[in-house]
Amino acid sequence: MKVRSRSLALFVVIILVFALLVPTAQAQQKRLVTIASGWVVGVYYPLAGAMSRIIHTKMPGLRATVESSGASVANAQLIGSGDADFALLQNDIAFYAYNGVTLGAFKGKPVKNMGGIFTIYPELVQVAATHASGIKSIKDLKGKKVVLGPLGSGTEANALQILEVHGMKEADLGKVERIDAAAAADQLKDGRVDAAFFTTGLGSAVIVDLSVTGKVGLVPVVGAEAEALKRKYPFYTSEVIPANTYKGQEREVTTVAVMAMMVARNELPEDLVYGFVKTIFENLPTFYTAHAQAKGLKLETAVAGMPIPLHPGAAKFYKEKGVLR
Repeated sequence: MKVRSRSLALFVVIILVFALLVPTAQAQQKRLVTIASGWVVGVYYPLAGAMSRIIHTKMPGLRATVESSGASVANAQLIGSGDADFALLQNDIAFYAYNGVTLGAFKGKPVKNMGGIFTIYPELVQVAATHASGIKSIKDLKGKKVVLGPLGSGTEANALQILEVHGMKEADLGKVERIDAAAAADQLKDGRVDAAFFTTGLGSAVIVDLSVTGKVGLVPVVGAEAEALKRKYPFYTSEVIPANTYKGQEREVTTVAVMAMMVARNELPEDLVYGFVKTIFENLPTFYTAHAQAKGLKLETAVAGMPIPLHPGAAKFYKEKGVLR
């Protein structure tokens, strides 16, 4: 009987130890989420990387991996398909995607499982042209070799809309390329194209790199055409690129811009997204080290220019902070 009692006692101890270890092992498991960013040479990628690092160190139950992508349009599609959990994209593209309008990629095919998280900074449409091309205005692009941006990207949409208000179509250009930012920069440096559109933050690495060559300048988007663009597409604003932002840029250049923003899949739990947003705002100094444009993220302007409904987790956070009523 004593042997049986000892065996039974040992069995009970083993069960208790196992019961204690299982929750510990489960607690050590982290939920994995993905953040769709953009070009490695753009602004989205370092911002997403900073968010991933903050989450890794400050949210023990969550791990975020960053995926390079074709940026705005591709990122909205990744959210829609469930292949990304969070994504950075332009606010105009978010509007088109959510409402299923304007762009061929979304027309009649709305991405309704996308919730807003926060807006961050203005993304300027920076049109770079080689000095050798003689291009000084958008109308000078006629007959030239031009990169419109990656196929299906937000940059491509911006380029076509800008051409439209200048009374031009794609067919008016001499040759059109649809390639990513890094490839476009290489072709500009080599003189294989005359100009390229880049929708990206002020001080973006790709424009900095181009300016160092001394072969490229920026083309303004101004005047009646810019005003017509803003009337037709109200997401646009006019922004100034201050003189000396880039090497050799001695004068300020005015262009148009949209807003960079963060979205999440609405299927993500409210508490997960709430924790994500809360953690980022509690660690803004760390986020700001990622890139100069990161400093555009502020609690008081976090929903400015928000074109779609907020994710419930984000809405809960902003209500607690008094940003929303």
